[in-house]
Amino acid sequence: MKLARYALNGAIRIGRIDQAEATIVPIAGVSDMVDAIERIDDIGGVAAGDAPAHSLADVRLLAPIPAPLRNIFCVGKNYREHAREFSNSGYEAGAVKGAEIDSHPAVFTKPASTVVGPNDVVQLHAHITSSVDYEAELALIIGKQGRDIKPEHAYDHIFGYTIVNDVTARDRQRNHKQWFLGKALDTFCPMGPWIATREDVDSENLDVKCWVNGELRQNANTRDLIFDIPTLVAIISAGLTLKPGDIIATGTPAGVGLGFNPPKFLRAGDTVSISISHLGTLTNTFQ
Repeated sequence: MKLARYALNGAIRIGRIDQAEATIVPIAGVSDMVDAIERIDDIGGVAAGDAPAHSLADVRLLAPIPAPLRNIFCVGKNYREHAREFSNSGYEAGAVKGAEIDSHPAVFTKPASTVVGPNDVVQLHAHITSSVDYEAELALIIGKQGRDIKPEHAYDHIFGYTIVNDVTARDRQRNHKQWFLGKALDTFCPMGPWIATREDVDSENLDVKCWVNGELRQNANTRDLIFDIPTLVAIISAGLTLKPGDIIATGTPAGVGLGFNPPKFLRAGDTVSISISHLGTLTNTFQ
């Protein structure tokens, strides 16, 4: 099942997508994605009822969860080749040659103010940074509250998956010797175009691809994650209660802008498109 938040005729709705028919059907009585996540069983698997279908071409898809109640949890350096390119780039403060792969996942957060939707403009903030980079990532959405979740029970707590672009100001990330200020600028977390529920997605075998202005830059598979999804859920939930609607971005593969010589950072007018198997394509322009 694929659920999306969308705008039509001045109203914002939650709907169920039929990719084969390229349509979306509004879900009666549901006005918020977290509400849908929490009520998924009560509303009969979000049955559409008698509501008419709309062509996807006629609606505007929005960020599935536009204002998370808590910061988005993010994992850094979770693909081996990206960990190496980051360490060798000169933008990782404290990088140590030969120790590119961490023994524990690096976890940071992005505030809710970073979230924008498909086709929204991402601000380059040129007055404070000159090195804005893209990061294609699979993100999981928590559906069932839990703390101290064991890896073998992790999938029971996952509602579904979406795409995020963990946009980063590399100079701020390097200069401040931590990641938050480079990751937290307004509009720095495009999200969408929808959420695919966990039963429809083999999250351990998803192709992750990213194009900049039509040039394929990132091309990997989630089976290459250093710390897999059950491990991430277990580590992040240790002593910390995860709640429905919480978002965990799982890391980006190699091919980001800082990995090139010279780096290929984003400029005004650039378009970034990210595709993940079964999750559609998330496209944004940078200005």
